[in-house]
Amino acid sequence: MSLIKELKARGLVHQITHEKELEDKLNTMPVTLYCGFDPTAESLHIGSLLPLITLLRFKNAGHNIIPLVGGATGMIGDPSGKSEERVLNTTDTIELFKKGIVSQIENVVGAQCVDNLSWISQIDMITFLRDFGKHFTVNSMLSKESVKQRVDREDQGISFTEFSYMLIQSMDFLKLNQNHNCTLQIGGSDQWGNITAGTDLIRKSMGSKVEAFGLTFPLITNSEGKKFGKTESGAVWLDPNKTTPFTFFQFWLKTTDADVYSLLRFFSMRSVEEIENIEKTDKESNSKPLAQQLLAEEMTRLVHGEEGLESTLRITEALFSSNFSKLSLEDFMQLENDGMECLSLEEDGMALIDVVVKGDLAKSKRQAKEFILNGAIELNGGKELSPDKMIDKTVLLLNKFAVLKRGKRNFALLKVK
Repeated sequence: MSLIKELKARGLVHQITHEKELEDKLNTMPVTLYCGFDPTAESLHIGSLLPLITLLRFKNAGHNIIPLVGGATGMIGDPSGKSEERVLNTTDTIELFKKGIVSQIENVVGAQCVDNLSWISQIDMITFLRDFGKHFTVNSMLSKESVKQRVDREDQGISFTEFSYMLIQSMDFLKLNQNHNCTLQIGGSDQWGNITAGTDLIRKSMGSKVEAFGLTFPLITNSEGKKFGKTESGAVWLDPNKTTPFTFFQFWLKTTDADVYSLLRFFSMRSVEEIENIEKTDKESNSKPLAQQLLAEEMTRLVHGEEGLESTLRITEALFSSNFSKLSLEDFMQLENDGMECLSLEEDGMALIDVVVKGDLAKSKRQAKEFILNGAIELNGGKELSPDKMIDKTVLLLNKFAVLKRGKRNFALLKVK
């Protein structure tokens, strides 16, 4: 199966320029391609995983990839998909954001980033207008969806700053074409106008025979039509300090049966045939599907490495089995950072019945007493039958944390102040 056919089989192709020519080129020789990532936050979120993994697919197929961080474009702001003008970040903030996302990009795709600020910053205004601006007509720019949707709204316009974003991104494609023989740009469907503007600039600047292609992938939505990657608590980040590996793992693990096989095709490096076999096996089995576990493990390993995955699996197993002896201090801190109810023990200790209430495992002392006497409360994996038992520092694991559990899914951490 050719790479284009595989991408289509995975549902990853939305639009392609010169499809036949691109497919022939990909089938006969290594192609150099790029995808850009603007530093709009201190971390990428899982919405950025699709372009990263798509770059990785091209790399694994023998092609040359260039991940680009937008040190210059990040100062301008892409109007694509935005209903109002962005707030411009300071240069210091953008530098901080760049450091965060560069390490994430390079970790996932295994290739060094380039920064478009290194060449855009060298271009003076006259050169910008004469050598680049002359190749763009306002008419064609206004027809691009990213600009048109803002111009057509009465309550929102578009500044010249954001209007010029398309030119800056096009200049990136031209620069990479000239210096690295980069002939393909990929991106999300909202980038189509910017990408085609780049292919046009290359041909106008370099000649009509120079090859330049664009490919976009679709916006991912779940079976309910909601945008992928959004949760009630907000975005799922690639930075472990913003979204811990355990929470990251749980996000994928909670994927519905209606969505999981599509997400495997989008994100997993498993072959399409293998994913089809997983789907078939799951549907023929009377037991719990394997797809969610496989997806969660693969994505966590990709983003957080083997160590991050092993920690996540330790925590998952400990919560399920109530055996917390193998958890490290870092594992307990993950649970605390994930928002598990955390109660600081008082110096002289607290009665178990009070701990259960203050840990939000019961609504009242009366209910807490019932839970305890019925054996529904566990402390560090052992059942506790005395409401008056004093809970103090002696119960702490690693001299720092203890775990209180009610039933199968209700937990609270205890720790020293």
